[in-house]
Amino acid sequence: MTALSKPLPFGIKSRNWPYFLLGLVVVLALLAPIDHVVSVTAHAWPEPFAGFFATITELGLSDWILIPSLALFVVCMALALISRRERSKAALFHAAGMWAFVFIGVGLPGLVANIAKRLIGRARPVVYDGNGTLAFQSIFNDWQFQSFPSGHSTTIFAFAMVVSFLWPKLFWPAIVVAVLVGVSRLAVGMHYPTDVVAGAVLGTMGAYLVRLYFARRGWVFARAADGSVERRKFALQVG
Repeated sequence: MTALSKPLPFGIKSRNWPYFLLGLVVVLALLAPIDHVVSVTAHAWPEPFAGFFATITELGLSDWILIPSLALFVVCMALALISRRERSKAALFHAAGMWAFVFIGVGLPGLVANIAKRLIGRARPVVYDGNGTLAFQSIFNDWQFQSFPSGHSTTIFAFAMVVSFLWPKLFWPAIVVAVLVGVSRLAVGMHYPTDVVAGAVLGTMGAYLVRLYFARRGWVFARAADGSVERRKFALQVG
């Protein structure tokens, strides 16, 4: 993942993605037997850990990312359309594309996670006593049966990758925050480890795929002859 210029993470290529999917299933299967033990242990952490995780878990909500990015996209696009100076227009279109990438790069994986968790309908840890770790109420369910995958983990890992693609120097700080938010979902008793791992993978993959789509169209990113993806420099666009 630290090789951010690669088109896909985890060593995935067009021919080996089934093996990656199989590997993910194996990892989840290996984690499943310890889901409850890890969840209970994390949920029992004393203060100040519990308080810290209860606060940082809020970063996994998407509103604070999607609303500002959508608003900035609309403002930049509107200003670009009315601007009469070519350089200003190009700069504003570039900024609009960047905010569109933030919105879609975070919002699309989050949307997939929310649809998936409703279709799958896995019971959350809060209802473990009456259901266990592998109880399901598919499609017609409430929040108590929307555990897999973790939406908060999906959102924060997608955001971490989006930020890293735009500003690579922020990769490690962004990943640390994402991991802490993922752990917080265990600490607040809302998810099992398998939910968090699945959400992290979904968010990461989603951000990469959105970037690849943008790069193929020359929006914000460009794809080199060797297949690597880099952020386009504004100076190259207008100079």
